[in-house]
Amino acid sequence: MASPSPASARPQRSPDEVEDIILRKILLVFLTPPANPSPAVAYLELTAAELLSESRPLLALRDAAERLLIDRLSLPDPPAGSPTPFAFLVSAFRRAADEARKISTISDADLQARLAASIAHLRALILSYSRIVAGNPDTFPTPPGAQHPAADLLVFLLAEAADPLDPTPAPGAPPPPGFIDEFLGGADYDSIEPAMGELYELLRQSVDKVSALGDFQRPLRVLRRLVDIPNCAKALVNHPKWIPKNQIMLIGEGRVMELYSVLGAFFHVSAIRDREFASKPDVGQQCFSEASSRRPADLLSSFTTIKTVMNGLYDGLKDVLLILLKNLDTREKVLEYIAEVINKNASRSGMQVDPLKCASSGMFVNLSAVMLRLCEPFLDNMESKKDKIDVKYLFCNNRIDFKDLTAINASSEEVSSWIESINNEHAQNNASGEARFVESQEATSSGKNSTASQLRCSKKENFSFICECFFMTSRVLNLGLMKAISDYKHISQQLARFEDDLESNRAVRDQGGGSLQLEQDITRLEKFVEILSQDKFCYEAQILRDGVFLQRALSFYRLMILWSVNLVGGFKMPLPSQCPKEFACIPEHFLDDAMDLLVLTSRIPKALESFVLDDFLSFIIMFMGSTSYIKNPYLRAKMVEVLNCWMPQRSGLNSTASFEGHQLCLDYLVRNLLNLYVDIEFTGSHTQFFDKFNIRHNIAELLEYLWDVPSHRNAWRQIAKEEEKGVYLNFLNFLINDSIYLLDESLNKILELKEIEAEMANTVEWERRPAQETEERLRVFHQWENIVRFDMRLANEDVGMLAFTSEQIPAPFLLPEMVERVASMLNYFLLQLAGPQRKSLTVKDPEKYEFKPKQLLKQIATIYVHISRGDKESVFPAAISKDGRAYNDQLFASAANILWKIGGDPKIIQEFMQLAGRAKAAASEAMDAEAILGDIPDEFLDPIQYTLMKDPVTLPSSKVTVDRPVIIRHLLSDSSDPFNRSHLTQDMLIANTELKLQIEEFVRSQQSRKRSAAVSEIGEADGADDMAE
Repeated sequence: MASPSPASARPQRSPDEVEDIILRKILLVFLTPPANPSPAVAYLELTAAELLSESRPLLALRDAAERLLIDRLSLPDPPAGSPTPFAFLVSAFRRAADEARKISTISDADLQARLAASIAHLRALILSYSRIVAGNPDTFPTPPGAQHPAADLLVFLLAEAADPLDPTPAPGAPPPPGFIDEFLGGADYDSIEPAMGELYELLRQSVDKVSALGDFQRPLRVLRRLVDIPNCAKALVNHPKWIPKNQIMLIGEGRVMELYSVLGAFFHVSAIRDREFASKPDVGQQCFSEASSRRPADLLSSFTTIKTVMNGLYDGLKDVLLILLKNLDTREKVLEYIAEVINKNASRSGMQVDPLKCASSGMFVNLSAVMLRLCEPFLDNMESKKDKIDVKYLFCNNRIDFKDLTAINASSEEVSSWIESINNEHAQNNASGEARFVESQEATSSGKNSTASQLRCSKKENFSFICECFFMTSRVLNLGLMKAISDYKHISQQLARFEDDLESNRAVRDQGGGSLQLEQDITRLEKFVEILSQDKFCYEAQILRDGVFLQRALSFYRLMILWSVNLVGGFKMPLPSQCPKEFACIPEHFLDDAMDLLVLTSRIPKALESFVLDDFLSFIIMFMGSTSYIKNPYLRAKMVEVLNCWMPQRSGLNSTASFEGHQLCLDYLVRNLLNLYVDIEFTGSHTQFFDKFNIRHNIAELLEYLWDVPSHRNAWRQIAKEEEKGVYLNFLNFLINDSIYLLDESLNKILELKEIEAEMANTVEWERRPAQETEERLRVFHQWENIVRFDMRLANEDVGMLAFTSEQIPAPFLLPEMVERVASMLNYFLLQLAGPQRKSLTVKDPEKYEFKPKQLLKQIATIYVHISRGDKESVFPAAISKDGRAYNDQLFASAANILWKIGGDPKIIQEFMQLAGRAKAAASEAMDAEAILGDIPDEFLDPIQYTLMKDPVTLPSSKVTVDRPVIIRHLLSDSSDPFNRSHLTQDMLIANTELKLQIEEFVRSQQSRKRSAAVSEIGEADGADDMAE
């Protein structure tokens, strides 16, 4: 084989001989017994014999090239360690390229052309057989233990995809130049498909259980390169593991999509920890272990690194999907894949997600980021593109089932009815054409079946890609980004609880508790805190620190808001009286997710920077107070939470102008907040009693802020006037109810805290107690501290709102159905704060519990005075004195003394004492009136309060007669008949005019009798005097 090169070939060699030398060098073969045998060069003895038998020369010429190649590859029993057929073909391709370069120096143009054609022919054969061998490794004998040819192919691809910034070096040497491009790009689908099947599987395995800190970039670049080749892209979407059908014990279909689909492995790459199928390296352990002891700069560096690598993943996967979507041969399969991922993981939307049944949060966060990137073109032009989003997709598409999702304001039966109406519309649209068809041709049974299928909405709709992408993204975000945000909140809450417990246990240990159980609890809690802290930082790194990701999601939900509002006629109030079915039937999570994201981003510094919020604000104002459009009170409560976050003093956003200059805000914000304050009393949840305090806390903060904005305060006064006996009265009633409950609970818990404080102060007795008992008492102490702090904060808020509203809007407090309730509340508060038991409320550190008795007493006195100033009918003093539970005239004197001592406003104290005097006089008058009436017939007494009725009304269901103010006061909190629990509203009350006249006659007769008796007594006294004279 030591033949001279073509460039120096001796002239005596014929063209056949030159060609023979070159082809044998490429194929590493002899056709005659070699003088100097080499293990790398094969003697094809049988091939030579066949050529001789055919009377052909023993020369490796073009027409024998394929026979020589096959025979070279077919050598039996190759030893271990020898090149595989595929490796031999790759090296032959390289040698062919070398020889092609060498012949360029041959001066004989005809010879050069002949040799070039022969080398090109052989090169094409090498590529063809490379594809055959890569797809079917057993085609030719293979050395024992040889790896699949696709593994070599993957090594080549990875080597060519190498980048200096990759975390690890390339796994092997690159292939000959041009080999990959010609191997993949120059083949038809049928020849390349078998090889691609194994290659894609190996590519999937290369990123299997790789985390964000692992080497996924090279495989991703390989995938990106492959899908750019049409036949390779087609092979990918036709791969058995494009949508895997595996059924694996204990593993659900959703998880199978992640673990076994080709794309699933790439989507699994994440910073978010997957406990069931852990990825390496462990991001939490490597970046955030013992985070409290790390320098802030180190944490920031970790956040930046993770954000950078994850965005590289998002961009790469977006490119892959976009290329496949642009290819008409693969687009449908891509949409099918995304739909399958969504459908098989639908249970991720539940409160509890089975990690063995569903794909991980990491996968769905990644898919969320990729889908948002696919949406970008129409998010940039949403005003012009929103009309391409067809609401019928929700119920007439063949990919994703939306019908089982909770609708915004429709039951499942109503949704079904609406779908039927769509189907009927389809039938009507096709009726004329179908009639013409029947006239021209005989109707067949198949035609009847076709009509029936249309009525079942099974007719294939032609929805635009924008429409499909929009609704798919909405589901992916719900199952992905928004679920992950929910998980993050849950982790944060868990972490906070464990940290509180850990702090409490350490405090117990520091105060002398030292049991073995306590030490074990502390160790266990420290472990939980470390794990949860790492998890929290991982979520933060991938989601919360990625401002671009969050703003893309906000842009998507802005489009969602624009599209939703479009269904009801646009941004205008009032809303149509009848909620359109198109709006009522859309999934609730569309809007719920938008509000959740707004709450989150509003609390992240700079997350909303430069983002226009006007559309969100208008949407919230429109729907926050409307039960006929949004049924779920918790969703409407989230809208308040959003606005609460946007208060200028809290958010740092320049949203003051929005609240003050936004016309919908000025007209409807206060009204809708008051409506929601009332509606939230009954949410239908088993936790509604406690939920309402959190929600009303947000409403109260917002109302307090709006009270200081003159335009909104004027709107508030107008509403109070218009709705004096409507929603505003209900609002005041619940405000009073909450104030009483919260202050009462707080004060009772303070007494219990004082009791434990006294126990701990007696150190001798305390130390004698068993360690377990003292630990339990300390836990209770810390738990009650938190409860008192929360309840007292809300109580202060509510009393403050009563103080500032009573100053300018006192009239509703003085209504017959309200005035006694208000007086009783104030008297009760006054008794607690200025009565004999006030000293029992003294605790070591009242500020720690937000217990401010001096401030509370000043506010209570101020409320008394504010209401008294508006009392033109002098009904307030009588209501104060009528309270038999807490009223006594000495209490007011005691309160005034305390107010003087703590620096109360002298004018308020003076008016407060004047009111006390009027109340004392009213009490005396009431006693006189009671004496005049004497024994009142039972039928004249209100059966609830046992007081004389003034305006008797009959309840329609139970037929019981009660006093109107008493029953209205009851209905403010409970819309049911108190005697049989049937539904009852104010307008259902039946005035009992006859009884009212009887009561009035009774009062007159008693007063007349009393006057006659008094006159008679005076006359008798005068007669006695005359007799005495």
